[in-house]
Amino acid sequence: MPTITFNAFSFLQKKLKKKNIEYANAIMEIADGMSANDLLSQIGLSKIDVEVVFINGKVAPFDTLIKEGDRVAFVPHGTPGPYRVFLGFKNKNNI
Repeated sequence: MPTITFNAFSFLQKKLKKKNIEYANAIMEIADGMSANDLLSQIGLSKIDVEVVFINGKVAPFDTLIKEGDRVAFVPHGTPGPYRVFLGFKNKNNI
């Protein structure tokens, strides 16, 4: 089973804490062939909760397969405007 480092930001942390799921630099084992979308489901979140997924520091589509050693982060809707461009997810409706 692949091992990843997982982070969630802002109000997602509160949701995951209620479920006793680690959310800050958490080392997680996932199933082979798991996508970011699958990980969302596994931890009880949905695309309604998460606007963007980062894999290894870059914005990635939700159907991206996660591999051994990847760093995965979920960012909720509502990240401040100017930072959206710098982070690379302004108007990413296709993600």
